[in-house]
Amino acid sequence: MSSNKRVNVLVYAGPGATLSSVRHATWSLRRLLGPNHAVLTITSDQLLREPWPATCALLVIPGGADLGYCRTLNGEGNRRIKLYVQTGGAYLGLCAGGYYGTTRCEFEVGKVREGMEVVGGRELGFFPGACRGLAFPGFVYHSEAGARAAEMRVGRGAFASAAGAGTVAETFRSYYNGGGVFVDAEKYRGRGVEVLANYTEELAVESGEGKAAVVYCKVGEGAAILTGPHPEFSAVNLSPTEPPAHHDYPSVVSALLADDQPRVDFMKACLTKLGLEVSRETEAVPSLSLLHLSSAQPSGVSEMVHSWHEAGIVTKGGGGGEEIIKGENDTFVLEQAGRWGMGDVKDALPSSTRDETSSKEGEGKSVASTDGLVDYSTIPKRLLAHETALPDSKETPHFNHHAFFANLKAYNAKHPSSDSEHTFGRNILYGEVVTSTNTLLEKNATLLHHLPTGLTATATTQVAGRGRGTNVWVSPPGSLMFSTVMRHSLSLSSTAPVVFIQYLAALAIVAGIHGYDRGGYDKLPIKLKWPNDIYALDPTAAAAAAAGSRGSGKTERDKYVKIGGILVNSSYAGGDYTLVCGIGLNVLNAAPTTSLAQLAAKLKLPPFTLEKLLASILTHFEVLYTRFCRTGFDARFEAMYYDAWLHTDQIVTLETEGGARARIKGISRDWGLLVAEELGREDRATGRRFQLQSDSNSFDFFRGLLKRKI
Repeated sequence: MSSNKRVNVLVYAGPGATLSSVRHATWSLRRLLGPNHAVLTITSDQLLREPWPATCALLVIPGGADLGYCRTLNGEGNRRIKLYVQTGGAYLGLCAGGYYGTTRCEFEVGKVREGMEVVGGRELGFFPGACRGLAFPGFVYHSEAGARAAEMRVGRGAFASAAGAGTVAETFRSYYNGGGVFVDAEKYRGRGVEVLANYTEELAVESGEGKAAVVYCKVGEGAAILTGPHPEFSAVNLSPTEPPAHHDYPSVVSALLADDQPRVDFMKACLTKLGLEVSRETEAVPSLSLLHLSSAQPSGVSEMVHSWHEAGIVTKGGGGGEEIIKGENDTFVLEQAGRWGMGDVKDALPSSTRDETSSKEGEGKSVASTDGLVDYSTIPKRLLAHETALPDSKETPHFNHHAFFANLKAYNAKHPSSDSEHTFGRNILYGEVVTSTNTLLEKNATLLHHLPTGLTATATTQVAGRGRGTNVWVSPPGSLMFSTVMRHSLSLSSTAPVVFIQYLAALAIVAGIHGYDRGGYDKLPIKLKWPNDIYALDPTAAAAAAAGSRGSGKTERDKYVKIGGILVNSSYAGGDYTLVCGIGLNVLNAAPTTSLAQLAAKLKLPPFTLEKLLASILTHFEVLYTRFCRTGFDARFEAMYYDAWLHTDQIVTLETEGGARARIKGISRDWGLLVAEELGREDRATGRRFQLQSDSNSFDFFRGLLKRKI
């Protein structure tokens, strides 16, 4: 395992890409690559300006309009993409993304009057020749008029070295709508091109030697796969009744449904050939679960619900007269003991998925069960307020509320001299499967305004986890994921600026891990990457580090891998900043990098439990925050932070300062800015210093680059 393991799969969602193609690609790739890779979208600004290549395992350019890509990415964008692939990256071009990855695009040649012709050279040039279309006639923009189930014959020899290649069928049908054929692909074998699949049917354009539908292109140290059809489209996400569609569209969907498993096998083989770690079993689409609201004192839940009624944010709605909180992003249905209705959930689902929605009694059960594309924001989130007792293990089998609150009480008791009020974690909102703990809180301002300080939302699985820029983290079961509500007074702006909250959260994670229990947890090699990532020493080096063989500066730094991250969102109202501090941490799950469990096993320590670790981190967080409000980020905090971070005297290149070479000196104690000292000849200090904001710069740790963020 290398320190710079690339785990992100980035699906381009900028100008040129259609929303439908982005959604299909994201849906399929998450099912095929989770939990080993984080699949997320990337905007054109992020692609042009952020240091995404360092953590990107695959860049995907989906279906859409090739000219839109050209207008946005020609020049600097394509230079970055090409350099990324040439230096070991992977590119997947789907339909329009396939045209775009060639040396020449030839689309509807001669149809100038109809406004369809697109002809010209392309800058990426991964495929040495042209992609010519339409391979099959009938294409109309933003329509299914040209859709068909195109049969392809797989070049199985090209997958000989790929794991699981034996399961790839000889032929299968794939969704097609507007793609091309890679002209004379067979002639380019000597230039690193392999044909992964050919069309079997007669084509509407001249294809030269062969009828290449999908090609693999070796590009420097990396590779690209370009497709004419859409093998990422699953029939389960196609509705045969939705207009506009041609008269034979239902049979197209039926044929694709029959060949869905061969399609999945082909996609897995392609991704493996590009060097990605494919899931053994296709990940099912998670269904959202019931949310449980509980408190260290059950009366706390009653008081909270009463305050919601008093504030008028609870209304009557639905056919059964249910109590509803209408948030800005989500609708919450307050559950009462013994009641469980699914009518509203069915009404909120797309028509194509309603038949697959099932009513279920009891908890731990999903509120919507479907294997297709789901708009989770439209599904009401059912919330059960536990006003008399904590949820039992049958209701929440993956989170023991009794263990959590017992540990929270024990950790709080270890800090009797602290002037903290012990509010962090006093109230818990838990769901086995949620969209995102941060989204549930931060994106629903009306509800957030009426939540008590310290309330913490946590989950076993997130289906739409959020992160900073392109640094979204995978959140499979075994991760510790939680978001805590905080309120920071504006009156503290000069003595205890809100920007330091992310640093306090990072310190709390380290302290919570090291203070988890006696007997050696304080020796776990956990470090901080500025401004808000958590890193751990590669387990293969952890034992040596604990024994004292720590090695020298940069050599040791390069052995660290990311195990978590922090996202702080803030809003201002009524004299206070309302903050939602979200944290994700690999605890029990080894994928996609490593976990605390692996580190503990190396040191022969008892395994972590999520409930106890959550209690430890929250307690330390509140103690640190309370002291911060009193002292600001003083010398003691500064020493704690530098002891835990990875960047002491690291030499970096500041792209925001014309490529200046500088040495990292620390963070300023007044506004939390990263301080770097310019270096001149022979790395001697010039006396010039730079101060950089964490919210507008991104630190490419592995390449020593500091870049401006948009």
